Amino acid sequence: MTSAQGEAPEFIVVGEGGKARRIAVRCRAGDGSPIVWLGGFRSDMGATKAMALDAWAERNGRAFLRFDYTGHGESDGVFAESTLSTWLADAQAVIETFAPKRPLLVGSSMGGWIACLIAQALTQQQRPPSGLVLIAPALDFTQDLLWERFSPDIRATIERDGAWFRPSAYDPSPVPITKALIADGRRHRLLGNAFDPGCPVHILQGMDDPDVPYPHALKVVQSLPKAGTLLTLIADGDHRLSRPQDLARLVRAVTDMSA
Repeated sequence: MTSAQGEAPEFIVVGEGGKARRIAVRCRAGDGSPIVWLGGFRSDMGATKAMALDAWAERNGRAFLRFDYTGHGESDGVFAESTLSTWLADAQAVIETFAPKRPLLVGSSMGGWIACLIAQALTQQQRPPSGLVLIAPALDFTQDLLWERFSPDIRATIERDGAWFRPSAYDPSPVPITKALIADGRRHRLLGNAFDPGCPVHILQGMDDPDVPYPHALKVVQSLPKAGTLLTLIADGDHRLSRPQDLARLVRAVTDMSA
């Protein structure tokens, strides 16, 4: 199956009853282990890094899969009513449907957290992914990078009103940070304990990243097995890592992991 950016995506239904939603997916047929793009918080499958990988996959005849989480892009659902569990379920359903065998997971920011959770689950099922490429992986971000950074006033607003609308440098509209999002994130924490994704891991991290500071990437490395884990620090790199040189570095990392 091949779905180009200008064509209508395929849809799968995730969830049941009132929680059922259509998830938009674009698959590019090709050789090798399927490469799966897992986007970040409020991002979509048309983002710069996803499209750079899609173009690489097209040139090289590689299988590539991208999709939009609930409440993102072309998928159904309301963002503010979703949590990490929602988006994790979306990703798991897409992978089970389109890339069940040895996927190479490429996760950006929140997508890095989701990639690690999926890899851990697949490894426990004795079918690990072929590799992980993580860009500024925001593991445990709802607690470590949001809640613990919030002022007492912001925390009180979330507790009282159920949400706080956070201004964003990447979105013209404030982003709702809900009480449910924070509480649900605590159920999926990975840092502080060792976890084994069952495959090689390459992390790309900008040292000028204000959203996921590079010491956070060091915590991720400390939780992973030493063997097979590689960290690349980009001294002048920001959170997006979407400059031409950053995209070239991402493509090289995926190429090396999928060779």
